[in-house]
Amino acid sequence: MEPGKYLQVAVVGVGGVGTQVVEQLITNPNYGFQLAALTSSKRMLQPTKDLCINFVAWKDALKTSETPVDLSAVKNTLQELVKQGEKAVFIDNTSSQDVAEMYPALLSAGINVVTPNKKAFSGEVGLYQGIVQASKSGRYLHESTVGAGLPIISTLRDLVETGDKVVKIEGVFSGTMSYIFNNFSSVEGSDESFSSIVKGARAQGYTEPNPADDLNGADVARKLTILARIIPELKDEQGNFPLLHGYKSVETTSLIQDAPASAVSNGDEFMKWLPEQDSHFAQMREQAANEGSVLRYVGVVDVKNKIVKAELAKYSKTHPFATSLGGSDNIIMFHTERYGKRPLIVQGAGAGNDVTAMGVVSDILKLIRP
Repeated sequence: MEPGKYLQVAVVGVGGVGTQVVEQLITNPNYGFQLAALTSSKRMLQPTKDLCINFVAWKDALKTSETPVDLSAVKNTLQELVKQGEKAVFIDNTSSQDVAEMYPALLSAGINVVTPNKKAFSGEVGLYQGIVQASKSGRYLHESTVGAGLPIISTLRDLVETGDKVVKIEGVFSGTMSYIFNNFSSVEGSDESFSSIVKGARAQGYTEPNPADDLNGADVARKLTILARIIPELKDEQGNFPLLHGYKSVETTSLIQDAPASAVSNGDEFMKWLPEQDSHFAQMREQAANEGSVLRYVGVVDVKNKIVKAELAKYSKTHPFATSLGGSDNIIMFHTERYGKRPLIVQGAGAGNDVTAMGVVSDILKLIRP
């Protein structure tokens, strides 16, 4: 095989998003992908000298594989391919901290990294700094960590790299929170209880198995951390990245701060407890309605005042956050010097396996397009 003819691809994690990533790669055969490795949580496939992994038949092959997962072996395989003049990419479709901590070593070895995994970019600043420093040898692309398939990170990078100054970013970053409050606090008005709407969202798969993991605001805080670290003006005088402790440094309003430990750790117990909060949320909804407003759970990166926060806020019924959202849409506004009078707005589905995989595959294509 001629060196550099194919992009050597290692797919780590083939759950909902990972499966869609592989299927979308199959639909792009003209780009020249070669599977170098494929792993589930328990098994993996790697080609031999005489056998390549069949893209189309990968599910059956993985199901019958007797080879346990060894990510060090995957790294070594890709590293050898790079030494032979091949271009390689490690695609992490997991939400694993352990896998995220591999990124600096992968990048240093000249292996590109593409991922929807937020952990590496929204945790302690040391890992993030290690990734940035190692990216001199390999590229890291993580568009889908913030808006699934929406061009949020690429838009921000384009603004920054062309010299625009970001004043503020604000938006509805969580598809779960969007669905819940679009229905609970609509422009038309609603009488349905908060717990009933959360129950419906859970049944439709819009929430995590335990909705407490959505309602604590941590997912929004992670996305804000990722964006804040891209903005040069938020670095300190020594050039250090902001939010030393990642998403834990974000001012985050949890909607379940009074929940007992048993509810936080178990989805069914949480749903039994949640109706106790219905009167509290109904009161906030009524107060907002009396002011001509709706409730929205938003994230804000205020560059001028150096504030990063995730909170439940009131917005006028004429505001785009009230009028433009439907279902589990995300909407993000970029207020910049260039976009001063009218902000740049990105809106659309911000969750779902197919659109998240689209964001991943789009990043992969950036590695091979001229």
